[in-house]
Parts: sequence; structure tokens; C-alpha cells
Amino acid sequence: MATFLYRIGRFSFRRRWLVAGVWAAIIVALGVSAATFAGKTSNDFSIPGTEAQQAIDDLSDRFPQANAGGATARIVFAAPEGKTVMDPASQAAIAQVVQAAAKAPEVNSVLDPFTAKTISPDGKYAFAQVSYTIQGPELTEEDREALFATAESGRAAGLTVEFGGDALRANPETGIVEVLGIAIAAIVLVITLGSLIAAGLPLLTALVGVGIGTAGLLLAANFADINANSLILALMLGIAVGIDYALFIVTRYRHEMRLTKDGAEAAGRAVGTAGSAVVFAGLTVIIALAALTVVGIPMLGSMGLSAAAAVAVSVLVALTLLPALLGFAGKKVALGRSTPDPESDSGPTPMGERWARLVVRFRWPVLILSLVGLGALAIPAADLRLGLPDDGMAAVDTTQRKAYDMLSAGFGPGFNGPLTLVVDAQGKNPQEVIGQATATIQSIKDVAYVSPIGVSPDGGTVLLAVIPAQGPNDESTTELVHAIRDHAGLGNVSVTGPTALNIDISQTLNDAMVPYLLVVVGLAFLLLILVFRSILVPLKATLGFLLSVAATFGAVVAVFQWGWLSDVFGVKETGPIMSMLPVLLIGILFGLAMDYQVFLVTRMREEFVHGMPAQRAVISGFRHGARVVTAAAIIMISVFGGFVFSGEPLIQSIGFALAFGVLVDAFIVRMTIIPAVMSLLDKAAWWLPRWLGKILPNVDVEGAGLKTAEQEPAEEKELVGVS
Repeated sequence: MATFLYRIGRFSFRRRWLVAGVWAAIIVALGVSAATFAGKTSNDFSIPGTEAQQAIDDLSDRFPQANAGGATARIVFAAPEGKTVMDPASQAAIAQVVQAAAKAPEVNSVLDPFTAKTISPDGKYAFAQVSYTIQGPELTEEDREALFATAESGRAAGLTVEFGGDALRANPETGIVEVLGIAIAAIVLVITLGSLIAAGLPLLTALVGVGIGTAGLLLAANFADINANSLILALMLGIAVGIDYALFIVTRYRHEMRLTKDGAEAAGRAVGTAGSAVVFAGLTVIIALAALTVVGIPMLGSMGLSAAAAVAVSVLVALTLLPALLGFAGKKVALGRSTPDPESDSGPTPMGERWARLVVRFRWPVLILSLVGLGALAIPAADLRLGLPDDGMAAVDTTQRKAYDMLSAGFGPGFNGPLTLVVDAQGKNPQEVIGQATATIQSIKDVAYVSPIGVSPDGGTVLLAVIPAQGPNDESTTELVHAIRDHAGLGNVSVTGPTALNIDISQTLNDAMVPYLLVVVGLAFLLLILVFRSILVPLKATLGFLLSVAATFGAVVAVFQWGWLSDVFGVKETGPIMSMLPVLLIGILFGLAMDYQVFLVTRMREEFVHGMPAQRAVISGFRHGARVVTAAAIIMISVFGGFVFSGEPLIQSIGFALAFGVLVDAFIVRMTIIPAVMSLLDKAAWWLPRWLGKILPNVDVEGAGLKTAEQEPAEEKELVGVS
């Protein structure tokens, strides 16, 4: 692989005008096409194969008038102080709002509070249910504004009018706070590389990769269901890995320029060595993300494939466009004569080597302290609860949260998470079926209220609304859904609606997390055996990854579920952790962890194979990789950390989890625990059964195949190293 990449690097450097021109043409073509023919992204949470989704699909055929798959909204009214919604003036104002809402764009029907009897016992509150003909993601901002405008006459009459429901959830967007992460990354690059031009290349290639990836996804939205969160995740990962991968190659290029004054040769060797590790690291991320499609949730599959595509583009850009840009920059990127080479064994002792010596000297105390610290961080993970966002997690000053609180105050928390029961009448009288089902369901624990919604024109399908005693994310509501489904006396009954659908999604993801973790960890173990030709090194690498994941889960629970430091991180409301976050985190963090593992440990292996004692090999390998890995980790943390303040709960939690996960994995696991364990294992770290060594292919991530007989021995040793 190293030889093939070496040729790509030399070709791109020498034919830089051709390579840059091809990439420029791709950017222009995709940019114009995306601006002209961009598709619409979605926020769909559907999950095929579950009872809730199956009921929705069946209703589309048997009872299309119910519009089960359409978006819903609630208009919640509160009477002025000392009055009730039953007062003539209030009734007239509410009727006027309902009539205006019925004429709003895309509205299918509006249930009047006085007809539907949705009035609180004390008469202070009422709500109207709005059903749309299309799903929430298809609604435009103008459609939502038209709904909000209907409140004017009610508010003018003294009523408090607020809105809630899934129809109000707009697609997430990025903001200025995310750009701060890129600004910090730029500062880190300048400090690390000591040159504005050298620092600008990783930023430029990362932005090119993200631009191409985003444009491609927008075009793909015309032909496939691309979730709105997919663009944010692709942007987040594309920038982070794009900068990191380019940083590794630029650093190696500058080192090679010290050894050979031929720019094309230096570019070829940089791409052949550091680029080999970039390919491996990128492949691990791509495989882990693409594997999300097997979980069985379209939204998660969309996010995984979109992010995987962004990472793939970043790898291609780093391997081809970057060496072409190095050709344009020429010697302006190279290290000056007076600038020490961090890759060289001569010169002052760098901080990385001093840290490695400290860890090796006090390996037992360092290892014990690190494990105890990670164990303490992981403790909150035992209380992990999965769920999906609802209006109760919105900011207190939003209309969604106000409507949620008004419904809870007037009707009880369960009215924010109603369940829809689909009952097959099986040839019986529909009214008789309604009476029997209502009596049976009312007897089940945690049912607050049961009300008929409607009967299909052929009388074969009955819809009932079941109001739980608690809110949609409460554990008792989940138990109630299972109790209704398992109740023997209900016959052919399905439970659906947004609340039931969210419960099914959370359950599916919860069930898929352990198998997915086993697949990812198993894949990591096999790939690392292939790369390091060792049994114990892959074992400790995968165990270290599990430590990182456990500690990160603990931190996420502490901040987003328990509310610790919520003000610091801008968490508006605590609640269950986003159900897709654990699986996403496992997939993404796995790839990033293996990234740092490769760049640190391959150099240790190289030094050991070339005769250096195992203990010294740990220190020497750490010296060569610590600086660039530290910079890469800080850049990752900065880019991911910028998304913590996005305001979108899912993106916010993903940004925090990835930033914290990289922090823990890079600085505690890879740069502390790994060298300590490598020192303890000594020579045994590199043991591999002979029979296994014979059948394993040599992927040559270290670039040993680039050695030539004409090279001087001293130079040869440097050329096979890995940044």
C-alpha cells in the first residue's frame, strides 16, 4: 500500500496543475448542481418493522382519513386571570383561532376544543389538535409562521396562546459558534507548524472536502432520504478528520524535505508513510459509520453513510490534492534551517519524550491512577436512559415549552405524550368495540384517560386516544405501552403515535448497541492484528477504546441527564439521552481512537523491529508521534466542541460526547495508559504466533517497502518511520 500511495504522492506533486484542475472542476460542478438541484432533507424518525410504524403504514391503507403519518400540532389556550375558556368572549376568540388554523397551509383538519372536549377540569385551559397533510420535515418555515399568526386574535382577546407538537420542529442549522472550533483549530495549526502557509493547507483541504461532501449530499437528497442531522454530522466529522489527516501528511512532508531536497520525492514518501496510516484510520471510521445501516433505523443509516462519505472524500483530498498544493507552496512549507525538526532525534528533548519517560518510570502509579479516574467517570453511565427529544426539553422561553407546561398544568403530563390505539373491529359493531376496549384499557395501570378518535368509513378500524398518567419520556409510559401490547383481553390492537414510535426507536437502538459494539470491537481487533502483527497490542487498544466509551457515556449522563455543569455547556433542559447517541458515539470514536493508536504505536514497533530495546522503543516512538497527535486531538476537540452550543439537542450531545471522548481517548488512554502498558509488557507486547504471522498479509502501514538499496543506512532508518 505504501508503494502505491508513494506513486500517487509523486504524481500529484509533479502534475499539480492537472490534479488541482480536476478537483476545481469537481467543486464547481457539484457546487452549481447543488445550488440548482439541491434536494430537501428530512427529520423523519420512522423505524420499519416496529409495531408503531406498522400501525401507521396499515392506517394509510385502511383508514387514510386519519392521516396517521402527517405532522401534528397543538394550539394550547389559557384563559385570563379570573376567567375560564367557557366564557362567551373566550369561546368566540378560540373559535376564531381554530377557524384561522383550519385555513393555514397544508392543514388537514383542526379538532375544536369544545367539540373534542379537550378542556381542563378547572376550565382554565383548552387545546386544539391540528393535523397536517404532510410530514413535519416537509413543512416550510412559512407554513409554521402561518400557524403562529393564527394566535393574534386570541391574544388580542386576552388569551394566552402557545403552540407545540412535532410540526414545529425545524431542521437543524449550523451557526457562528461552530465556526469558533475552526478558528481554534487554525491557531493550533499555526503553533504546531510554525508557518501560516503550512497551517493554511490543512484548513484549505478540509474545507474543500467538506464542500464537496456537503454538495454531494444535497444532490443525493433528490434520490434518497437524507436526514437533516446527516449534514451536520458530515460537516462535523469532515472538518475534524480533514484537518487531522492533512496535518499528519504535512508534518511528514516537512520531515522528508530535511532528508531530501527533492519536493516530489518528499511528497511521495510523506503520502506513502503518513498517508498509509491516514488510509487505515479513514477506513476504520468509514467501516464503523457505514455499519450503522445494519441497526435498522433509516435516520441512523442516513447519518452513518453521509458521514462515511464525508470522511472518504477527506481521505481522497488528503492523498491527492494536498501533495499538489505542497507542489505549489514549494519550499515555503518546509522547515527553516534554524527551526528544529520535531521528528528528528537530534536537538532539545521535546515535551512528548519527557512525558513518555515519566510514564515509563512510574508506570504502575500512572496506570492505576488513570484506570481509577476513568472508572469514576464511567459511574454515571449505569443510569443511562435513552429517549428522543420532545417539547419538554425545549428552552423555557420557547412556545413549544410553554405549551408543554400549560398542558401539564391543565391536563396532566400524559397529555403531552398521547398514545393512539388502532383496534381491528373484526366485523363487530364499532361502538361496542369502543366500549369494550375503553373499559379494558382504563383498568390498566398508569392510564389517565381514554377517548375515541374515530371509526373508518367501513367500520373495520377504530382509533382510540390513550392518555398516560406521566409524560412521554417517563419510564412508566414505556411500561404502559408494553402493558397494552401484552394485554390478552384487547385482541387485535396496535399502539402507535409519536410517543409509541419514539419508545420503539429507543428500544431498537438499546437492543442494537451491544451487538454493534461487539462488531466494532471485533473489527478493531482484527484490523490491529493486521497492522501491528501482534496479539497483545490490539487487545489493549480495544480495551482502551472500551474505557474511553464508558467514561464518555458517564460524562454525557452527568451533563445531559443529571444536569451537572449544564450551565457551562449551554444545556437548556436535562432528560433522557438521545437514543441514537450511544451507537453513533461507538462508531465515530472507534475510528478516531484507532487513528491515534496507529500514529503512536507504529513508530514504537518500527524502533523495536530495528533492534531498539522494548522500553526505549516506547519512548522513541512516543517522541516522534506525540506532538502531531496532541495537535490533532486539540483540533478534534475544538471542532467538535463548537457544536456543543448549537442549541439542537441531538447535535449538542453529539458534539459534547465526541469532544469529551477524544479528550479522554487521546490524552488518558493513548498517551498515558498505552505507553504504561507497553512498558509493562516489554517484549511480550510484540508476540505473534508463527502460524498467524505466515498467513497475515503485510499491509505495510509503516512504509517499509519504500526502502531502496541506494539509500544511506542512516537515511533509510528515517524513511521507514511513521509520523
